[in-house]
Order: sequence, then structure tokens, then C-alpha cells
Amino acid sequence: MKVLNPFIAVLVLIAAGGLLGMSQGTQFLVGIVLPCVAFLVFIVGFIRKVLDWSSSPVPFKIPTTCGQGRSLSFIKEDRFDCPTTKADVIVRMFLEVFLFRSLFRNTRAEVHDGPKIVYGSSIWLWLMGISFHYAFLTIVLRHMRLFTEPIPFFVPVIEYLDGFLQIGAPVLFASGLILVGAAAGLMARRLIMPQIRYISLPADYFPLLLIMAIGITGMLMRHFYRVDITQVKQLTMGFVSFSWNNPGGIHPIFFMHVMLVSALMTYFPFSKLMHMGGIFFSPTRNMANDTRAKRHINPWNDPNIKPHSYAAYEDEFREFMVGAGIPVDKELPPEPAATEEEEK
Repeated sequence: MKVLNPFIAVLVLIAAGGLLGMSQGTQFLVGIVLPCVAFLVFIVGFIRKVLDWSSSPVPFKIPTTCGQGRSLSFIKEDRFDCPTTKADVIVRMFLEVFLFRSLFRNTRAEVHDGPKIVYGSSIWLWLMGISFHYAFLTIVLRHMRLFTEPIPFFVPVIEYLDGFLQIGAPVLFASGLILVGAAAGLMARRLIMPQIRYISLPADYFPLLLIMAIGITGMLMRHFYRVDITQVKQLTMGFVSFSWNNPGGIHPIFFMHVMLVSALMTYFPFSKLMHMGGIFFSPTRNMANDTRAKRHINPWNDPNIKPHSYAAYEDEFREFMVGAGIPVDKELPPEPAATEEEEK
């Protein structure tokens, strides 16, 4: 059911887009109103989430450390796995965002006969992940052709590099195949590996199925169901110029594609896909491991509350702690010797 329900939801979105795209009266709803609402939800939801993260206090320094920190001069420091300066943190973030460094260095553990644990590389997971994200980015940049006039100089360059194989007419873009293939690989990983399938939720399957459907309908629209690109351009430029109009005569598969894209934009700010913005606000990544050099002040600390050290706590309750059998750092002072009058 964790897979079936998201699959049915994607089928319903495809069917709704196709049905609404058959009539020129309903085409305005799915082709103009729905994308505008979805884009507004995406922008407002994204900004609100980022502002919420940026205003959240960080009570502790919790950077992820995977190497040797700064220590004695003759011990080599692992600057990017245990950064201690802002410059090292910036390099670490750059490698994380653009090269998925932590995923590349990820390892899998398996129990073999013995029993013994055997560690191996997860290079295929890294390859599918980085291929998926860069293919998605390439497709988004290519689609800027539909929303800009004149077209930015880099869009034709991206299109040329994306279609350098020159397969078919129109040219088959590699990014579309890579996107669908990588998403299918990530989906298969969640279905085949029992430990991953056990922890997967419908929220993990739905975006993968949704993105696969977007990629498939896009390729069908380009290579099998010919859509008048002039009419599509006229429709999309209406969003930019705020002169919404429906030229009519566009194939229903275009509206299936628009329905799926609108669903993705609406779903994005409320899903795990927000890791796109969240990685920049993750204290495990954006903080330097310099707790020995700088004191981290907890922003939740009340300035009116004075710190109470353990030594002061023990001085206050030492007698009760000793009576309860709790170990203490300092023993109780010996009782003074009784005088002769007290003995009498």
C-alpha cells in the first residue's frame, strides 16, 4: 500500500489533466489557473520554510565530523571532514551541494558468515543521485526557452550539449532519459532492498513516481504526440507578461504534463524535497568544529539565570548525596572532635 497509493495518485493526476485538456473551456483551468496557483504556493511555501529555519536557534554545536580534527601540530588535520574555519566550511558545503561528497563517501555494511561485518562502497547510489539532480537541473534550464524573450545565451548551449548524440528528429535529449532512468533506479532500490523498503514511506515513493511521470509525458510530448510549440510558447509567455490567454488547439498530453508539474510545485515546500534549501541551514553541515577554540553560546539561555556549575551543585547538596550513596568529587569534612564537656 505504501507504493500503490502514490501510484494511484499519480494516475489520477494524469487522467485529470488529460480530461481537462480535452475541452478549451477547461484548458484555461488546468493550463493557466492551476500553474499560477501552484507557482504561488511553491514560492510562498519555500520562502516561509527558509525563514522558519533561519530563525530557529541552534543550542548546540553539532557539526558532522568524519575525520581528524585540529589538534597537535604534528597530527594531520582533515580540513573538510572536520572543518574548523569558515573557509573550510564553505569548501565542504560546495563539495556537498555540487558533488554530493558525503553520499560518494557513504558505505554499506553487510553481515557475512562468521559472523563478520563487511563494508563496501555505495557508488551506485551516488551515481544515481547526482545523475538525477543534474538531469533535473538541465531540464529546468532548458525550459527557460519557453518563459524568456529573448532566450538567454546559455540555453542554446545547454540544449546543444544535452543533445550532442543527435539521435532522431527532433533530437533526443540525454537529460530526459537520465532523469527517468535515475528515478527508476532510486525507486527500484527502495523496492528491492528490504532494509530500505522497511523504512520507506508513501512520501518517499510519491515524488519519485511523480517525477518519472513528468519525464515520460515530456518525452512523449516531444517525440510521439506532436505539440505546437508556438502555441505553447504563447501560453507560457502569458505567465511572464501577465496577459493570460489560451490559444487553443494544444494536445491534451501537454495538460497532463502541466498537471503533474503543478502537483510537484505544490507538493515541494511541504515535502522532503525541501532538502534543496534545507542543506544550507543544517547545523551538521554549516557549522565549524571549533568548540575547543570558541565557546558556543546557547541562544535559548535566559540572561537572568546565572549558571550553576556542578561543583556548586555538589557543595549545596553534598550531604544529601552522600546520605543517598551517590558518589561525590569531594568528601564531607570530618566532624570536629567532641570536647570533654560535650562527652560528659
